[in-house]
Amino acid sequence: MLSRRLTLTVFLTLCHIPLARSQETPQAQLSNLLRQVDTMSATVQQLIVESDGAVLEESSIQMHVMRPDGFYWETLEPFPELVVTNGAVLWNYQPDLEQVVIENWDSSRAELAAELLSGRTDSLTEEYEIHIEKDTGEDMAAFQLLPLDQNSLYRRINISFENTALLSIHLDSKNGQKTLWQFNQPQINQQLSPDLFNFQIPSGIDIVDNRVSQE
Repeated sequence: MLSRRLTLTVFLTLCHIPLARSQETPQAQLSNLLRQVDTMSATVQQLIVESDGAVLEESSIQMHVMRPDGFYWETLEPFPELVVTNGAVLWNYQPDLEQVVIENWDSSRAELAAELLSGRTDSLTEEYEIHIEKDTGEDMAAFQLLPLDQNSLYRRINISFENTALLSIHLDSKNGQKTLWQFNQPQINQQLSPDLFNFQIPSGIDIVDNRVSQE
């Protein structure tokens, strides 16, 4: 699983064209919005708030995504950390600890945001009741996802777009904790090198290799 809040992980925004109000189902509209981008880079502001309203964490993040499986999530402040995968291997680099943990990457273990933003939306209606929020304005679209599984960690998930560009993802957990990802300065469908998603381990770094043979 993408470590330490990489639920987010990453990602898609859409071309800046007017939003079309159609008769498609909410799932179809959300899927169409999330499937139109091959690459995306953005800065992300992450805010995690406890049930009592106290701010648990506020982070600045650099994100890159290249479909179908290239994810890069670098926390810049306050605690540097890099999580990156090429779709086969996952690296979690913690420069303060001078350590990198290597694991097999299994896309089926990705949490909701990673699944959504990589365009894997076919099973959404099996897991969530999806609603389109009304009165969001001509250039806005907002979706609310309500888990069907009573054992889900989430109470609800809100996803919003502006001019078809992904604006934010808001996770409301049953334990009262709230997580917000705000996507800023998106760069859409610009060429990204595959090398970006293959971590080059610095010399002198401790390596914890937890990979399991796939044979």
